[in-house]
Amino acid sequence: MKDRNAVERRGYVCGGVLVVIVLLLAVANLLVGSVDIPAADVWCVLTGQAVEREAWSFIVWESRVPLCLTALLSGAALAASGLLLQTVFANPLADPSILGISSGASLGVALVMLGGGGMVTAGAFSLSGFLAVLAGAFAGAALVMGIILFLSTLIRSNVMLLIAGIMTGYVASSVISLLNFFATAEGVHSYMVWGLGNFGGVSLGQLPGFALVAVAGLLASLLLIKPLNALLLGEHYAGNLGVNVRRTRSLLLTVTGLLTAVVTAFCGPVSFIGLAVPHVARLVLGTSNHNSLLPVTMLCGAAVALLCNLLCILPGEWGMIPLNAVTPVLGAPVIIYVIVRQRRIKYFN
Repeated sequence: MKDRNAVERRGYVCGGVLVVIVLLLAVANLLVGSVDIPAADVWCVLTGQAVEREAWSFIVWESRVPLCLTALLSGAALAASGLLLQTVFANPLADPSILGISSGASLGVALVMLGGGGMVTAGAFSLSGFLAVLAGAFAGAALVMGIILFLSTLIRSNVMLLIAGIMTGYVASSVISLLNFFATAEGVHSYMVWGLGNFGGVSLGQLPGFALVAVAGLLASLLLIKPLNALLLGEHYAGNLGVNVRRTRSLLLTVTGLLTAVVTAFCGPVSFIGLAVPHVARLVLGTSNHNSLLPVTMLCGAAVALLCNLLCILPGEWGMIPLNAVTPVLGAPVIIYVIVRQRRIKYFN
């Protein structure tokens, strides 16, 4: 009982510290950018007061606020997705891309950019530009998610389902390679830029829709905490505790697919956050109890995404660093440590 109370207290403390860190990083993201805006003027813009230059108000509201909130929500969504997958597959190296959902979204974008010339047409209905890319990403992610959910009704073994997801991702990557081979240089360049990842793909007008889907997915994952804790004991014990394992797995895959799809569609295939952040949360808390682990993982993901975004925009007038050039620098050491730690535990036990 004492141990449980100690873990809960540690969770509250870590959560409080992370909330402060997230707020500080969010403020830093609002203050730093390619244009030097005094902190006092940023505050005036946010509170609706007049500022010296009208352009500053446009920059803050149309660029920095959506960028900050997108990074916060995307980090939380990817981190939560990674934790859900690592739990359901009992695999510490599972992440949102492992089931091929990110590859499916990438395939949809590749079909639009490389095969469709940046346009989607269906009869009298047509989309072009960013909306076409967005529609392609959602369609590709939804297609792969549908395939995985269908396979989950046929395959009982989590390991086999994991392998099926990886194979689906390989097929999508193969089609993307063929599209790249036959595409124009301009199309290949556009697709490559999208694949580098960027939290700046959500405008202020698109932010409510993005936030609604992301928050809905995060709330749904919080509602699955009880079956997640049961799955830690193994599928057999979870079934004895009254958990419908197959239905729970389908729900977890649906939530994970939704969160991964919305982030990938708007921001590109962001790497390492979903894989590394759950391990950071476990190391900080020292527990696998999802009552505290899942909220802390979300906060950790938000903090890491805001930090990565801050590092991307630090060059200022020199331009933005690609997001996927920063995330591996922070994520790879964590994964290496986890692999070494797992090996040591197995060796000594």
